[in-house]
Amino acid sequence: MGRPVTLFTGQWADLPLDTMLQKAKSFGYDGVELACWGDHFEVPKADQAYCDAKRAKLKAAGLQCHAISTHLVGQAVCDNIDPRHKQILPDYIYGDGEPEGVRQRAAAELIETAKAAKRFGVSVVNGFTGSSIWHLVYSFPPNLPGQIEAGYKDFAKRFGPIFDEYKNLGIKYALEVHPTEIAFDISSARRALEAVDYHPAFGFNYDPSHFGYQGVDYVKFIYEFKDRIFHVHMKDVAWDLGHDAGVFGGHVDFHKPERYWDFKSVGRGNINFEKIIRALNDISYGGPLSVEWEDGGMDREHGATESCAYVKAKDFPPSKIIFDAQFAENSK
Repeated sequence: MGRPVTLFTGQWADLPLDTMLQKAKSFGYDGVELACWGDHFEVPKADQAYCDAKRAKLKAAGLQCHAISTHLVGQAVCDNIDPRHKQILPDYIYGDGEPEGVRQRAAAELIETAKAAKRFGVSVVNGFTGSSIWHLVYSFPPNLPGQIEAGYKDFAKRFGPIFDEYKNLGIKYALEVHPTEIAFDISSARRALEAVDYHPAFGFNYDPSHFGYQGVDYVKFIYEFKDRIFHVHMKDVAWDLGHDAGVFGGHVDFHKPERYWDFKSVGRGNINFEKIIRALNDISYGGPLSVEWEDGGMDREHGATESCAYVKAKDFPPSKIIFDAQFAENSK
């Protein structure tokens, strides 16, 4: 039997949870990864009774849940806060928009999210970190000595206490390595781990779609961080499409023909999921394969259904024998 195939509900948070669960089941999914926005998983309400009621809804729908996700609030912990954040953050986090206050409230919410996860019965919280140095990614004017290091120190200062609380609660924080985060490729992921002295509560939500168009070896990432892959997103991307707007996007919206890259329904992009499954087998990853569905050119219900079937068809269990070993056994 393969790994459970789940659906991340972040792109479906406009729908009430009851409706979303019915749809996820009808699409063929084994479970859901609940987003901490909309009414899917509301951290301020998540006392034991709330968590028990969510579990009862999942059970009634015949669905599993192995992780919750706090990408939006997590983004604000290390970011340089500006009015853009108001559109993604709850009012009680954004408040008056004073940057340090927003960052502090977001950090406190991440700790509350870990407590809620424990009550809910999951051991992984997926999310973002934000970054105080993302704007320095292209070094011109040349970055000053120590500027990048200061960004990683800021990350360690802000997330160190959060990770300590996660460790105490037995919860893992899985950063989705992604542009605008403190880690966005293999090199920056190494540096993030070093910054927090390889904190045991800190690892990654592996998502190949954010690596492929950058030219990052998304299979190598699995082997490099084999003990830090806490959760996996199945998400596809195509690149070498249009040639007016390059890797940086050219300030062109998604799903425009001039973009160099764009997200696609799983199986319709350039990501080699066969290699990913084999690598996950090699590192003995047994957690869920969670479809994060995004494709601006396709009906989402059609796309979520075909993505579920695609992932289930691609997944397979690892071999339990060494090839040809049976011949040596039979010759005894």
